[in-house]
Amino acid sequence: MEAMLRGKRIVLGVTGSIAAYKAVDIAHQLKLAGAEVDVVMTEEAGWFISPLSFQALTKRAVVTSMFELTSEFSVEHVALAEAADVVVIAPATANIIAKIAAGIADDILSCTVLATTAPVVIAPAMESHMYENPVTQENISRLKGRGFIFVGPSFGRLASGGVGLGRFATTGEIIGVISGVLGRSGDLAGKKVVVTAGGTREPIDPVRYITNRSSGKMGYALAEAARDRGAEVTLIAAPTSLARPAGVKVVDIGTAKEMLRAVKGAVLGADALVMAAAVADYRPREPSGKKIKKSGAGLTLEMELTPDILSEVKGNFVRVGFAAESEKLVVNAKKKLKQKNLDLIVANDITAPDSGFGVDTNRVTIVDKDGKVDSLPLLSKREVAERVLDRVAGMLGKKRRGRRR
Repeated sequence: MEAMLRGKRIVLGVTGSIAAYKAVDIAHQLKLAGAEVDVVMTEEAGWFISPLSFQALTKRAVVTSMFELTSEFSVEHVALAEAADVVVIAPATANIIAKIAAGIADDILSCTVLATTAPVVIAPAMESHMYENPVTQENISRLKGRGFIFVGPSFGRLASGGVGLGRFATTGEIIGVISGVLGRSGDLAGKKVVVTAGGTREPIDPVRYITNRSSGKMGYALAEAARDRGAEVTLIAAPTSLARPAGVKVVDIGTAKEMLRAVKGAVLGADALVMAAAVADYRPREPSGKKIKKSGAGLTLEMELTPDILSEVKGNFVRVGFAAESEKLVVNAKKKLKQKNLDLIVANDITAPDSGFGVDTNRVTIVDKDGKVDSLPLLSKREVAERVLDRVAGMLGKKRRGRRR
């Protein structure tokens, strides 16, 4: 995500919502990722948060008015509109949404939005009755039809104390959508990528199950990286504690059998399948329909093989597998690559420090079907994802050139 945001000019519009204070974190995270952030505040936003908060974080002046102290008209909104790579309104009130939908430019923010040719991302935050009002919904539909991108709102506790639809999206969701918008012209633009993540759960009884130590972090990093390179991404995810990535279609599954069914549906028309999930190799042959009670005797489970997803799923797409190994890393990786007819396999030594399950880093070796072995140093899982997708993008480019010949 940082690579996508670094050096980008982002105009962050803040309106008069009680959620305005949360925009400070958005500005901060964008700045940490290397973006240049220009904050534009409506007059009403100043009732909730001081411009100095944004100025201290962005190291740039905050624009609050179209008029200078001399009462001379300023064209700051035109300069910002022309320089922006993306304009973000977060939080967005019903009032600013209505103004933009109607083409009314009577404050610095609405003027900036109407003057820009950059993509515009809008994150609404308001009382649920106001959000669900037919007038607001009509304005939102009108803007979506014109290409404006909306993120949120979600269902939850509101400032009024009530519960409903209108809660401001999280910082991660908003920045995820921004990254996806900026990546529309990336090397995977127009491509459909399917990613699997997490460890499947095979039930023993209604309470217990067999699983593994996969956190899903590698698969989620791959899904986000593919999104940020312009791909249409479907993430097939076993249960994890991770936040769902914004701008990605997520299909939740539990067992290996459910994952197989989901993958078969998702790969129709896909350009690449990246199987980063840790799929259980075995499952109880006959799970109990009732909780198994503890007794004085031991418990024996009869196990059977789970479906081999990579072997069963067919199609004309780039196939990438993952292998977690504790010995003979390259030998076992090459064997799996051949058995499952993969284009690429990513193997990691789970005995290596700071690599493998539950951590944010990985030390992997990438092996392709031509036998080339590329051992990478310890990297963040996001950087590993980028390296893997570099290879996928190259393979897709070769396929495209081959079809032209």
